[in-house]
Amino acid sequence: MQQRLGTTTRADRFYDEQVLDHLNERMREFTHQQEMFFLSTADRHGECDSSLRAGPPGFLRVLDERTLVYPEYRGNGVHASLGNIQENPHLGILMVDFIRARIGLHVNGTAELVEDEEMRALYPDLPHDPMPGRRAQLWVRVGVEEAYIHCAKHIPHLQKAPKRPAREWGTDDYKRKGGDFFGAARDARERGPVERPPREHDAAAVAAEAAAAGAPPVPAAPAAPPVPAVPAQRPAEPAVSAQPQPQSEPVAGSQPLPQGLTVPPVPPLPPLPPLPSLDGSDAPGVPEQVMWREEAERALAEAERRARAAQQSEPAAPFQGWFG
Repeated sequence: MQQRLGTTTRADRFYDEQVLDHLNERMREFTHQQEMFFLSTADRHGECDSSLRAGPPGFLRVLDERTLVYPEYRGNGVHASLGNIQENPHLGILMVDFIRARIGLHVNGTAELVEDEEMRALYPDLPHDPMPGRRAQLWVRVGVEEAYIHCAKHIPHLQKAPKRPAREWGTDDYKRKGGDFFGAARDARERGPVERPPREHDAAAVAAEAAAAGAPPVPAAPAAPPVPAVPAQRPAEPAVSAQPQPQSEPVAGSQPLPQGLTVPPVPPLPPLPPLPSLDGSDAPGVPEQVMWREEAERALAEAERRARAAQQSEPAAPFQGWFG
């Protein structure tokens, strides 16, 4: 593909200058600051899955320049990423700083699942999170094989929203988890139940247990009887009289069928609730004029601070690359 698009020289330069087989010091500092990352995994057939992981700063922990670990909190019970890692240990992690530096860091490697007790025995300095919903059920230990930059030119600049009520970590409350935001449950009800194929590992386990118990093999199904031959000519149908048939008399006591039976129309779905604004303008009890004035004062103070810093600072050294 690089040859087809004429980018071979640029790609080789990127490999030589930006791709490491470990996390250098700046990469480790960057990782420790992150509150979220994107995770990509695939099963043994190569079918992919992407997900999001979030937590307090440092939840993606650097053990050394070639090892990362992160906790698996209570989720929806599907465990798609964990199931993929069990079948195929290769994964990709993307961390993006949308707020300060507008830069990203890719980490590719192989992973293994470790129980919480075993992980804490190996690494006693792992912190204990006091938040009930943020207690690790498992840990994922990642061996770093590649680490490289994600350039800033296409990363949007975001700002943190005003402080809101704490997130409900680990909750099973339907509404607090987002409810049926995309209407999938409604569509599933209209579709009806789906017949799922048996899980391959379940079938293999059943067969292994039967073999271990000495159960006799399942006999083969008997052969199906032969299909009778179709006659060359279809037998003639009996002639039907063209005379109209007399209508049958109604049965005594029966009710006549209603004429023009119609089904009432399905009522339209209510509109989705509007998403909360990220700037906090819909927060209760905060007049809009006050918010605008405070924002303007913050912007002015920041501009004055930068002007003073620019006047007092010495000429900066030339930029040597974000991750060195």
